[in-house]
Amino acid sequence: MSDILSIITTPWALRPDTLLGATLLAVAAALLGEVAWRVLRWPRLMGYCAVGTLLSLAGLGVSGDEAELRLAVDVALALLLFEAGTRLNLRWLAHNPWLLATSLAEAVLTGVAVLIVARLLGVAPAVAAPLALIMMCVSPAVVQRVVGECGAAGQVTERLMALSALNALYAVVALSLLSAGLLLSDPSTWAQALPPVLFSFFGSVLLGAALGSIVSLIARRLDLRNENSVVLLLGCVLLALVLAKTLQLSTLLVPLLAGLWLRNRSDRPWVWPRHFGSVGGVLVLVLFVAVGASWSLEILAAAGWIALAVVVVRVLAKTGVVFALAKPSGLAWRQAACLAAGLLPLSATAWVLAMDFAASHPATGAQLMPLVLATLALIELPAPLVLMYALRHAGELDAEIKR
Repeated sequence: MSDILSIITTPWALRPDTLLGATLLAVAAALLGEVAWRVLRWPRLMGYCAVGTLLSLAGLGVSGDEAELRLAVDVALALLLFEAGTRLNLRWLAHNPWLLATSLAEAVLTGVAVLIVARLLGVAPAVAAPLALIMMCVSPAVVQRVVGECGAAGQVTERLMALSALNALYAVVALSLLSAGLLLSDPSTWAQALPPVLFSFFGSVLLGAALGSIVSLIARRLDLRNENSVVLLLGCVLLALVLAKTLQLSTLLVPLLAGLWLRNRSDRPWVWPRHFGSVGGVLVLVLFVAVGASWSLEILAAAGWIALAVVVVRVLAKTGVVFALAKPSGLAWRQAACLAAGLLPLSATAWVLAMDFAASHPATGAQLMPLVLATLALIELPAPLVLMYALRHAGELDAEIKR
């Protein structure tokens, strides 16, 4: 009888992990997002992140280990990374090698600077190294969402989407190599660890190429703006994600490489329904509420000063490289300032990277996660607003948003 009563009453308990709590959170995030958009002309992400921040302040945050939540996060992030990959034209990088140089230089300098600062502040080398690699990342999810909502277009917007996709790729690959190196560093276990490491990397590349090829085949025969085609596309991405999780491949690398494969095997422009329709929109909302709710006041108090130093040095490193290579890459100083400001977002990609690394290396992960979460606490809420004003200052927002 107690089990029956629990089933009846638990969904109505006012907690984030119950049916009523999750429903009210979704409604609150959607409403607050619309208020931010219609009244303040801010990105809807501000409303989603604000709800997550309130959960964290109230001590009702999430760990990311919840099975249902992690599934929603993985699917939403896969859709956004797939879309980000389709926006990156490698031929453009070949025609403008200074843009690629900017991407590589700011990623490397950011990693080195964060590593040095973390070590000076007493962070252990085993923790400082993955932290530095994660901080190289710029969130394609935030960039795609803000750019899409604001109708931004222009040189700064295109470079920002390219740099965010490339930085995410660098961070995923570099952290995977570091993780593999740690697993192979023990002479007594390297023989057992090598096959899974190789299978994970090359399997992710092959699965990404397969997904991109399948979507390309669908796109040649169907109108991608059609509702049934959207469902088919979403199903393909979900199937690839299921295979990646089952085979223990990278759920970040597969969709990003699939988008890259699709975009760069054809010269035709790809027109996507935003985030694959309404289902994707709901998942995106859940994603950003969850990231906003991933930290706690205790974590912020314990690691806040180190996180603040990491944020400052990350901004300085990326800004310094963008300005240093602005003229060779064809940017005016004002455009360079806007591009540098737009590189602030970190968000879900960094969160998932840290969680996956912590799962593979629990001892290091226990020290790494508080630093990453404290950094997200400082960046997550202001980042969409900083990005929007950077694009506005660059003069690349839709006319309606500028009012």
